[in-house]
Order: sequence, then C-alpha cells, then structure tokens
Amino acid sequence: MGKTTLEIIRLKTGALLLTLILALGISVQAQAQDGRTVAASSEPYVYKVEQLQNGGGAGTPLELDTPMGMIETFMAAGQQEDWQAASAAMDFANTDVDPAARQELAAQLYDLVHRSISIGWSDLPDRPDAVDILASDKNPMAGIARRSIRLATLDLDGRSVPIRLARVQAPGGEPVWVFSRQTVANVPALYALYGPTKFEKALPPILRQQAFWTLAWWEVIALPLILLLGAFAAALTYRAIGHFRDRMDEDGKLYGVLQAIQMPATLLAFAGTFAAIRGTFFRLSGPVADLLNPLQLLLIIAAVIGILLAALDFLFDFATTRRTDKLEAPENNKDRNFYTKMSAIRRILTAVLLLAGIGFLLVASNMSNTLGFSIIASAGILGLVLVFAARKVLGDIMASVQIAFARSARIGDAVYYDDRWCYVEKIGFTHLRLRSWDERRMMVPVSAFTSDSFENWTKQDPSLMMHVELELDHRCDVDALRGTFREFVESDEDVIAPEDAACQVVGHNSRAMVVRFMARSSDPRCGWKMHCRLREHMLAAAARLDAGEGNEPSPAYLPREREVRMDMSVEEETA
Repeated sequence: MGKTTLEIIRLKTGALLLTLILALGISVQAQAQDGRTVAASSEPYVYKVEQLQNGGGAGTPLELDTPMGMIETFMAAGQQEDWQAASAAMDFANTDVDPAARQELAAQLYDLVHRSISIGWSDLPDRPDAVDILASDKNPMAGIARRSIRLATLDLDGRSVPIRLARVQAPGGEPVWVFSRQTVANVPALYALYGPTKFEKALPPILRQQAFWTLAWWEVIALPLILLLGAFAAALTYRAIGHFRDRMDEDGKLYGVLQAIQMPATLLAFAGTFAAIRGTFFRLSGPVADLLNPLQLLLIIAAVIGILLAALDFLFDFATTRRTDKLEAPENNKDRNFYTKMSAIRRILTAVLLLAGIGFLLVASNMSNTLGFSIIASAGILGLVLVFAARKVLGDIMASVQIAFARSARIGDAVYYDDRWCYVEKIGFTHLRLRSWDERRMMVPVSAFTSDSFENWTKQDPSLMMHVELELDHRCDVDALRGTFREFVESDEDVIAPEDAACQVVGHNSRAMVVRFMARSSDPRCGWKMHCRLREHMLAAAARLDAGEGNEPSPAYLPREREVRMDMSVEEETA
C-alpha cells in the first residue's frame, strides 16, 4: 500500500512539472510571435525586441531611461514642435509608416497627452526599473520592478483604450522607456475622436497658443460663450413652456404636464446645448474636460430623470385626483387597493431610476480616474457620509412602501388621526397628504404616521356606529327619549340596521347624567351628517319635553344649577 501511494505522488508531481513546462513554452512562444521576449531573472526587467523601431534623429535627444524623464522630455519636445525628436519616445513596430508620417503621429500623440488626459506626475516613477518607492506596504506592487505602466485610459468605440509606457531593449542596446507599440497604433483613431475639430484648426495660430494651465486662448474665450449660449437656450425653453402652460386651462391635462416638466426641460436644454456645442465646435483640454464632463453628464441625467419622474407623478396624481369621489365611495375597495399598489410601485420605480442614474453617472463619467472618487470610496468616507445623511429618508421611503403593500392605509380611505377625520389623498415618499372634512390638507410624516396609532374607518367595513352623548338632568325620563330616538332611526335615510340602534345611560356626575344615542351609518361621510341631525333631533326633543313638564319636582330633562336658600327669620335670630 505504501509503494502504491509513493508511485501516485510521483506521477502527480511529474504531471504538474510537465504542465508548468508546457505553459512556460506557450508563453515564450506567444511573446516571440509578438516580436518580444521577457528577460531572464538575472537581466533587467524589460521586453526584449529584435529591433527598436522608434523615431529620433538630429533633434533634441530624449531621456528615455525612466518613465518620468521620458514623459518630461517628450512634452518639452512637443512644446517646441520638434516632432522628429518626440518620435524617439514611440515604438512604431505595429505601424508601417514613413518618417514623415511618424512625425505626424508624434504630433497627434502629443496633442492627446496634452489635451485629453491628466498626467499624474507624482505617480510616475523616476527610476529605470519603475519601482514605486512611495507605495504602501499593503500595495501588492510595492517594491516590484515594472516593464509596463498605464499612463491613462481613453474611451474608444465603447471600450477603454490604455495609454501605456513600455520598457524595451534591443540586442546590444540599453533598456529604454517608450510609448508601447499598441498605444502608437491606436493614436490615429484616438486623435480622430479627441483631437481638434475643423473649427479649431481654422482659428488663428495666436488663439491656439497656450494661455495658462493647459488652456489655450481660444478655450479661455470659448468657455464663457458656451455657458452663455446654454443659459440662453435654457431661458428660451423656460419661457416657451411657461407661455404654452399659461394658455391652457388650469384644470386641463396639458397644464399639469407642462408645469411638471418645465424645470427639468429647462435644465436639459442648458446641459444639452452645452454638450452639443462642445462636441461639435470645441473640444476642451484634458483637465478642464475632466471637470466638465461629469458635471455635464450629471445635469443631463438629472434632467432626464426629472422629466420621467414629473410625468410619472402627474399621471398618478391625475388618475387619483380625477377619481377622488369614486375612490372614497364605500363600495370601491378594488380601486383603492389598485391605486395604493400603484403608488408603491411608483416609489419603487423612482428609487430604481435614481439608483440607475447614479450608477450610470459613475460608470460613464469615469469619475474613479478623473476626480479621485475611488480614493474616497475605498476609504469608506463617502459611504459613511451617504448612509448617515440618507438614513432618515431611506427609512421614510421604506415606511411608505410598507404602508402601501400592507394596506394599513389606502388612498381614499377615511382615517381618524390626531383627533381629525380625514381622507388619505396621497402616499408620498416622506409624507402622507390627508384631506380633512373641511377641505384642509395635512402633511403627516410617514414615520410619525406608522409609529402612532390611527383609526381606519374603511379598512374592512365602511359602515360606522355613530354616537351622540348628551348631559341630561337626573330626573330625566329616559324612556320618553327612547321613543323619540326610535322614531328618528326608523325614518332617517342614512341610518342602516335600525335594530342595532341603542339609547343607554353611560355615566353621571354631580351635575347630570350622560345618555348615549347610537345608530349605524353606511359610510363616514353619511355618518357625519346623520350624527349632526341626531344631535339636533334629541336636543330639540329634550327641550320640548322639558318645557312641557310644569314645575319642579316634575321630571326635568335639561340640567339645572341648584341654589341654596336660607330662611330669613333664622338669619335674624342668629344675628
């Protein structure tokens, strides 16, 4: 058994070694097909090539020993428009162009680096082996030599194209840092997308000279003009929508639609005009674009979401407000359930749209590379701030969804809250809108509504037992009032189930006794009217009986204040 185990271990070990040898051979073969091989461990960490196909010549020589030195001298040569010298920092192995075309590619690459990307100079190593001596010990690349560095990324045809530096070495030559061959091959396509427009090329040379930072003079002049044109387009949009809205009937459909989309459409006009002019006539330089692109995208996304949400809110409000009477009808439980669920779905769609907009903004704007967003997010600061700031709002949103799906209060339900009889008119994200019986609107926070108890008068059965309590004299003949009360419940049109009606003495004090008259109505609205008529009827009956009863100590119905009289003769004797 021991020998068999050893043989199995030897076979597995041999198979593993054979796999590693084959994998190494395939990797070396693939690199050889690319024209490059990786140096052995005892040699500098470089890509070995049969021939270094870069430019250069009689111009100012570049310092290609380190990544920082290469970029600095390349940019200096570009500022002097010494394209022959600048081409020495480019590997043309994947391009088949003549020397003149190489200089043109060098000019295009300089324009891309100068205008379209932000160079992190502090991250560029100034060592031949590109070891990052400032990296934290937790960084997996700390203290490790590199032969390839990603300078930046640009979007091209829906994918991210890196701008890379590579360390290459030709036979008998020293290792040098150059722009990688794949980066050089992508320059024409990137320049067509990020390079200057025809309008910019037609500007006088003096306007294309650098003013400050990375801005040319034409950019300093154009940026305020673009903002003014965007503001002008926004003002026209606002006035146009307002003009058409004012010509509509305030109760009409179009009036509500125009009012709901006026501000989002104005914002979209500003951001859209700004983006259209930038994309057609001007392409601002890299650092400025890094700041403007996320802001521009944020405004467009906010405007589109605003229009969608405004339209959604208007359609829902229109459907519910136009059917308020039908929703409040006692028998219309089906429509109340439907609109309450639609209200919850609307809030869920709103949350989904907002989350989708935020996600699209983070992905499309590439904020992780342009604004340092990833540094804040990785440290957890942004997440903590957002969670702390939004905890109350998120709690209210979840509470409103809970109300809608649990149907503890539906749109159109009659509720008794905070000593007020109201109808639920709208269930919003953070507030409920309640309409009281006197047509007042109460805005109740969702958290307060869910934490406090309330009465739902139409949850199961809309019929209500209404009651009137009167304070009557202790000598009152209750049986006489019961007959009058019975006549009322049998003749009133809003009283249902007269057999449930009752007249009861429910309390007393030193002044009077409390008599309660109860009768059932079909719904809260009819019940309130019946409740008022019942009180009037019984007070009138008590007053009529009280007036016809003669002197005390005959039966009395309305309470009387008692007076104590003293005999005057007794007072004189006492005196």
